[in-house]
Amino acid sequence: MRGFSYLSGETIEDGVDLQMIAEEAEGLKDKIWGWVTNEEMWMNILSSGIRVIIIFILTRLVIRVVYKMIDQFLLRQEKSRIQVNSRRFVTVGELLKNVTSVVCNFVMILIILSEFNFKLGPLLAGAGVLGLAIGFGAQSLVKDVITGFFIIFEDQFAVGDVIKSGEYRGTVEMIGLRTSRVRGLNGETYIIPNGMITSVTNYSLSNSLAIVDLPVKNDQQVKDTITLIQSALTGIMDRRPEVQRTPDVLGIQSLTTSEYVVRIVAECNPNAREAVERQIFTDIKQAIEARELGQERAQG
Repeated sequence: MRGFSYLSGETIEDGVDLQMIAEEAEGLKDKIWGWVTNEEMWMNILSSGIRVIIIFILTRLVIRVVYKMIDQFLLRQEKSRIQVNSRRFVTVGELLKNVTSVVCNFVMILIILSEFNFKLGPLLAGAGVLGLAIGFGAQSLVKDVITGFFIIFEDQFAVGDVIKSGEYRGTVEMIGLRTSRVRGLNGETYIIPNGMITSVTNYSLSNSLAIVDLPVKNDQQVKDTITLIQSALTGIMDRRPEVQRTPDVLGIQSLTTSEYVVRIVAECNPNAREAVERQIFTDIKQAIEARELGQERAQG
């Protein structure tokens, strides 16, 4: 009998559990149905969604308008009679566009969060404390960013310029707010934090000066040597378009008991000095070889 009563009690408990589960499922179904059919909630969501879309569209319009104003400002600067370097305004314009985009999108996010009843006060306070902590912990980063901004704004150098800063020398490949990338003369790449750029030598802002010192034996007449050099360098501007004008033979630069040195100077495009100097040496050497060959033929 006890076994039967035990089985009977287990059956009753299982029935109670099934009834409770059924009631909970029914209650959950009612809650979901009530949530789905809640017109006020859906109207609030719809109105909030419409406002979010309007805010997003207005933000994009504001960004486009500011971009247009920046472009018009740059265009006026290029057409003005004031002698300014237009690349600086282009670079600063791109920087202003990036700042405008970041600020407008940040404000848009704050407005959207307020639409969903987020409390912005504690959020902004926390962001301020976090920013202060980051500022103290990343002073070198702040220094790099500030220096990078002034490098761009003051147009100290631009992409494509050949510069020297400290022990680094090469062609600028990229200028960022935090770092600048310079490709060395031998192909190596330097990533330089802008905060380390304390002084810069820019070889690309003005024309270069190619200087060649040609040693000549004392048994050669100075007049004949200068005539030979001038004849050899005739037409060098056709062979080397980088040369601005015909090189000047300045005369004797130094004198010893065995030889004298004639200095030749040529104005050329920025960063073309080494190539022009090699061309001058080549032209003079070919002229000397031609003279010697002519003398040999005359003697023969």
